[in-house]
Amino acid sequence: MGSKMLKDANRFVASLKLLCQEKAEDELLYEDDIQISLVKHEMSLHKLVCGNLPVLVVWKKVSILHLPQDRDETEDSLPSEDILNEEEASEQQNDIGPQPLSLTKARQLMSWYTMSQNPNMPSALCSPLLPLWVRCDMSDPIGTTWLGAEPVSTGNKVSAIKLYTVCSKGATEDKSSFLSLDELMQLHQKRHRASAVETKGYAQYNLFGSTVVENTVIESQCSVTAVFKWSNVEKIFQMPPQSSEAVLDIKLAIGDIKSPLYETYKELEFLEALAQGLQTGEAEWPDPTDPRSAVDLTKALVEELENIERTGQAQTGKVVEQKEGKTDMPAADKGISIYGSAGLDRGDLDFTDQLWVKMRSSVTSYQDIIDCLKMVISAVKHGKIKPGVPKNSRNSLGRLILQSYKQQMEDVSLSGLTPVHMLLEMGLDKMRKDYINYLIGRELTTLNNLSYYLSTEVDLQEQVTRVKKLHHLLEILVICSTFLNLHYECLFPFIQSCLKYYKTSPYDEEHIFQMQIRPVMISNFYQKEEPIVWGVEVFSGQGSREVRTSFHLSDQPLVDHVTFSSDFNKTTVNGEKEDTAFFSTLVTHSLINFI
Repeated sequence: MGSKMLKDANRFVASLKLLCQEKAEDELLYEDDIQISLVKHEMSLHKLVCGNLPVLVVWKKVSILHLPQDRDETEDSLPSEDILNEEEASEQQNDIGPQPLSLTKARQLMSWYTMSQNPNMPSALCSPLLPLWVRCDMSDPIGTTWLGAEPVSTGNKVSAIKLYTVCSKGATEDKSSFLSLDELMQLHQKRHRASAVETKGYAQYNLFGSTVVENTVIESQCSVTAVFKWSNVEKIFQMPPQSSEAVLDIKLAIGDIKSPLYETYKELEFLEALAQGLQTGEAEWPDPTDPRSAVDLTKALVEELENIERTGQAQTGKVVEQKEGKTDMPAADKGISIYGSAGLDRGDLDFTDQLWVKMRSSVTSYQDIIDCLKMVISAVKHGKIKPGVPKNSRNSLGRLILQSYKQQMEDVSLSGLTPVHMLLEMGLDKMRKDYINYLIGRELTTLNNLSYYLSTEVDLQEQVTRVKKLHHLLEILVICSTFLNLHYECLFPFIQSCLKYYKTSPYDEEHIFQMQIRPVMISNFYQKEEPIVWGVEVFSGQGSREVRTSFHLSDQPLVDHVTFSSDFNKTTVNGEKEDTAFFSTLVTHSLINFI
C-alpha cells in the first residue's frame, strides 16, 4: 500500500517537473482526465493571491460527445461500434473547459506535492517546484473551490510550504451575512497565533463601461476601472480614503459610434482599406459619405483654384510655410481641464489634405483614384493651378507640386498600384498632421517624442500601423478628458507612458493602460457607487514567513469553474435594481515548517 502511494506520488511529481523544464510543453494530460498546465498568469487566481511567478494548475478534463444529427430517431440512442469508430468519436469530442476535481482527489494531489517538497523525505526534490493550484468542486460544507501550495525557500533548499484554501459562496444582497472585520481578524489570529496583525484594503469601481438596460447588459467598447489600495482598514465595505493609492485601468477598442472621434476613425478605416489593397491587390471600398462622385468633387476643387488663379488672388509659386506641430490654438491651461473640443479638425489644410478629404468621402473604385489624380496632375503640369503645399510635404503628390514651382515636374505613370500608393501617402500625411495638431497644440508631448509615429522611413503598412496606434491613444485620451474631465497634470505623464509603450509593443486593443491618479480627482465618480470588487487582507509575520487571511466581495464570481446558485431578487416592483448582490470569497493561509 505504502509503496503504491509512493509510486503514484513520484509519477505525479515527475509530471510537474517535466512541465517546469525549459522548452517543455505548457500542458500535459496526467492519467486519463487530469490536466496539468503551466500558466504564466491565471487571472482568477491573480485576483485572490498576489504573486508574479507562473503556476501549475490542475483540473479535470472533460469532453462532450456530439452524435450524428441525421440518424433515424427510432434507432438506439447510442451509435454502434460499426457505425461510429474510435477515430470518428475522437473527432466529435469538444473540450468543455476546465472542470473541478473532487476535494478528495485534490487533497491527494496536494499531499503528493507537499511530500516532494519536504527535505526530510527520502524522495524529496533537490529544488523547489513552481506553486501548485488545484480546482475543487465546492462539495464540502465550507465551499472549497481552490487548494494551493507554494514552497518557501532558504537558499536552494525548501524550508517550509504555504498552503492556501479558497472558499466561495453564491451572491446575496444581505450584507449582514458577510464576515465582519473583527471576525476576520479573529479567524487569522486563531490560525496563526499572531499577537499583532495589519490590514490592507482593496476596492475596484467601474467608472465607464457596460451598462444595464431592462436587465440586459449592453457591452461597451471602452472600460475605465478605478483600483484603490490602502492600509488600516476600518470596516467591511469601507469607502477608499483619500490617502489611498489609486490607479485607472483603461481599455478601449476603437470604432465606437458614440466616440467624439468616430469620423476620424472612419477616415482611418479608409486608410486601412487602401493599405489592404496594396497588399492583396483587391480593396473593399467603404460606403461613400458624400453623394457626389469623386471626379465631380475633385473637378470642383480644381476649378476653384483655377478661378483663384484667374482673379489674381493667389501668388504664383506660393508655398505654405507650415511647421508641423505649431498651431494657433492656445495651449491648455494647466490649472483646469483640457477637455474642450474632442475633434481633430484643423483650419490649415493644404491642397493634398483637401484632396484627401474629398476623395476619401467619395471614392468607390480604383478607377476613381486614377481619374482624380490624373485631373489634378494635368492641371498642375499645365500651370492651370498652383496649389499650396508645405515645403516639407511627405507625400508623392505634394512633392510633384513642389517640383512644379520650379518647372521641374517629373512624369508619373498612373498605372498598377501607384495611384493607390499616392492616395495612401496623402491620407497618412494628413492624419499625422491632425494628431500632431491635437497633441502638441495641447502641450501633451513634443515632436521628438512623436518621431517614431511620424517616420516615413518604414514601409507604408508599418506607417499605417503606427498611425493606428496614435489614433488608439487619442481615443483613450479623449475619454479621459471629455468624460472623466481629468486635468493636464494627469494627462501629460499618462500620454508619455502610452507613447513609450507603443514604441516597442504591437497594436493591441485588449491592452490595459494604467494611470496613477489622486482619489480626489475622481471622487464624484465612485463615492456614490457600489464597488464591483472589495477586499481586505489581514496579515502577520515578515518576509517569506508572512501569512495572510483575505476576504473578497465581488459582483461577479471570482471562480470560473463552478456554478453558483443565487436566490436574491434582482429588481424591485418598478423594475429598478435595489441593491448589488455580492459573491464572497475567503482565502485562508497556513505555513508548515520543514526546518
